[in-house]
Amino acid sequence: MSKALIETVEKWAKDKGMEAVHGPLGFTDLDYEGMLIEGFEELGTMATIYNYPYYHKHLEKYGYKKDIDWIEFEVKAPQEVPEKIDRIANIALKRNNLRVLKVKKSKDLLPYAKDMFKVLDETYKDLYGVVPLSEKQVDLYIKQYFGFIRPDYISIILDSNDRVAAFGITMPSLSKALQKAKGRLFPVGFIHLLMAMKNNKQIDLYLIGVRPDLQGKGVNSIIFNELNKIFINKNIVSTETNPELETNLKVQAQWKHFTHRQHKRRRCYIKQLY
Repeated sequence: MSKALIETVEKWAKDKGMEAVHGPLGFTDLDYEGMLIEGFEELGTMATIYNYPYYHKHLEKYGYKKDIDWIEFEVKAPQEVPEKIDRIANIALKRNNLRVLKVKKSKDLLPYAKDMFKVLDETYKDLYGVVPLSEKQVDLYIKQYFGFIRPDYISIILDSNDRVAAFGITMPSLSKALQKAKGRLFPVGFIHLLMAMKNNKQIDLYLIGVRPDLQGKGVNSIIFNELNKIFINKNIVSTETNPELETNLKVQAQWKHFTHRQHKRRRCYIKQLY
């Protein structure tokens, strides 16, 4: 049956004049993407999909080959803010005339939401599989996520004109709570999720963006410095980075300052049709 489905997709693609089929990919870079090929014994995150170990072997049997991989890390949270990161962060704040946004409620983030997505588009535009988000998509994501994100787990850096210069978004891990809820909010599933949001030793790192004109100027240190303070204040033990392209060496270089291990890998496959 799976062979028939794949052949149907390939025929449809040929009829449309396509030269290749690749995936799994979402409609945007914020959707689920990449087939799990390593780390099946590891705990997944809400931002990723799980598949059985035989899936990628099954796909390869039909002529699909690696196009690119995403890798994931478990990073141990520091017990104190690393001196080097703190020093670079303070220098970068003064040198670039930046400040850290402080808010207490989710609604206070809304005036900066569209600016954050603009920075996201600019930061990620040259990465594999990224397409610009439409205004309708941005509005949908804001409505979908900004109602429940925790401002105390987010770092936003503003420039002298109060525009978003950079940001880092983390959230308490909901993985174990979702397991306990068994995929159901009711009758008691929502209680596990609420408890995970309020009392959690693990967090998931979702997005980090630095405006291109400020990249390479130590601004990423400001983000991590603020996130480290959050981790310490919340008694966080470990962080899941979520998928990052294996070719994105700048992001991976951040983890050298922390105890970490690469424990999962996801793959986008491709098959040339001609």
